[in-house]
Amino acid sequence: MAMEMRLPVARKPLSERLGRDTKKHLVVPGDTITTDTGFMRGHGTYMGEEKLIASVAGSVERVNKLICVKALKTRYIGEVGDIVVGRITEVQQKRWKVETNSRLDSVLLLSSMNLPGGELRRRSAEDELAMRGFLQEGDLISAEVQAVFSDGAVSLHTRSLKYGKLGQGVLVQVSPSLVKRQKTHFHDLPCGASVILGNNGFIWIYPTPEHKEEEAGGFMANLEPVSLADREVISRLRNCIVSLVTQRMMLYDTSILYCYEASLPHQIKDILKPEIMEEIVMETRQRLLEQEG
Repeated sequence: MAMEMRLPVARKPLSERLGRDTKKHLVVPGDTITTDTGFMRGHGTYMGEEKLIASVAGSVERVNKLICVKALKTRYIGEVGDIVVGRITEVQQKRWKVETNSRLDSVLLLSSMNLPGGELRRRSAEDELAMRGFLQEGDLISAEVQAVFSDGAVSLHTRSLKYGKLGQGVLVQVSPSLVKRQKTHFHDLPCGASVILGNNGFIWIYPTPEHKEEEAGGFMANLEPVSLADREVISRLRNCIVSLVTQRMMLYDTSILYCYEASLPHQIKDILKPEIMEEIVMETRQRLLEQEG
């Protein structure tokens, strides 16, 4: 039986891996950001001795006179309109509790979802009794943030046919700070798979359906066997996303597709080897720079 042994190597400094254009003003808690009193204090900062000081580790972002620190690793902080992927953790009275990588459990109300078939009417006691038939503990769903409460808890809704229960696929959990905000977070990639890039750091990879289930209202999960070719594409995409996250690159449809194309010469299991991971991410970064420049 063939066995592969790997020895530890010295880690390269971050400055060598980052391009000249990607360097950011990084701070750790206690670092002085500025002594200019004309700036406004934003998230991740506090005033001390007439200096603006960082309270979290991350990159400094400035919008006009407002300075905030975006944490490199953080829990999801919800914003209205965000697309999230979550897992049902509890069925309660007229609501479901959903795990969305936030500090508190999110809430999906029975009144905030489409009934099967897209029927529009008031929710009755029969609907409340059938809640576990719609969604039960352990189900994965895609939803949109409807409201954010004062304590930071998030209220969700699935009042669109593109949201609802998720079928067969792979869930990848990353830091929410690495998911780039875009107009759409549902992408059908040309390689034969689709991804949902949740703003909360949950990424769902699944085979692209041949036809959309419009009459199901988002409750019919497709449980047919997935072909070997589709499983290989999904596995390759999953390893590519892990590689991009390891190298701290932003995740969006173009970066994932470029990384997928750069990984094609390698076997799926070899993508996670450190030297191959660095090679394909470097090629991805170069293509993105060429596209922007």
